[in-house]
Amino acid sequence: MSTVSTAVPAFGLGTFRLKGQVVIDSVRNGLELGYRAIDTAQIYGNEAEVGEAIAASGVARDDLYLTTKVWVDNYAPEKLVPSLEQSLAKLRTDAVDLTLIHWPAPDNGVPLETFMAALAEAKAKGLTRAIGISNFNIEQTKRAIGVVGKGEIATNQIELSPYLQNRKVAAFLQGEGVQVTSYMTLAYGKVLGDPVIGAIAERHGATPAQVALAWALRLGYCVIPSSTKRANLASNLLAQQLALSDADMQEIAALERNGREVSPAGLAPLWD
Repeated sequence: MSTVSTAVPAFGLGTFRLKGQVVIDSVRNGLELGYRAIDTAQIYGNEAEVGEAIAASGVARDDLYLTTKVWVDNYAPEKLVPSLEQSLAKLRTDAVDLTLIHWPAPDNGVPLETFMAALAEAKAKGLTRAIGISNFNIEQTKRAIGVVGKGEIATNQIELSPYLQNRKVAAFLQGEGVQVTSYMTLAYGKVLGDPVIGAIAERHGATPAQVALAWALRLGYCVIPSSTKRANLASNLLAQQLALSDADMQEIAALERNGREVSPAGLAPLWD
């Protein structure tokens, strides 16, 4: 995929909680298997290792889609651009494809309008080709669009799984032309033991993880699953070829239980 594309790739490799040699191996394996989108963040503490793995892979930069996220400590206008420049140095690139505000952090002391303007400045400087948000509710997304303009928010990366389907937010985003990126699509692995998911997997000769990922893809969401195991990385990719039936989708729709896994105090919004 060429970086001239502004679309967020439907399938990427997540690196949350992966550190040191573990993340180097995961990214290396992912790139060897055909992943071409890598998602990281300043707070993950692994940008340098991700950059190292990419450099060693021999995959051309133009064939990759790199996403990072600005941490809440760097939202002030005098900090955001310098922090992103540090991220670029670690990732060994002149620009990333997408930079997100990691959390709305309403109690952070930096107004949303201020940090969104600083993010737009980073794009204007050529440090990132696209900008977006993560963990924003509907009202915050509207405000963000108000600052940077309609069509400028590439994605809102939100927790979303068969147990937390976030339909109201997803419908709003899709109506605004903002790509939904689903993280924690497997709910920390909890959905892998679900009997309904398991039965669907059995019918298709697939794995539960493939079913959950295929469900999100069918709804038009991007997914960024992570794994430390090469076999799982390869297996996850096959979700792109799994065609779930309307009946399958209805069964998964019925699994909604508002099962949110991540909601850090002070960083998270009031969820819709």
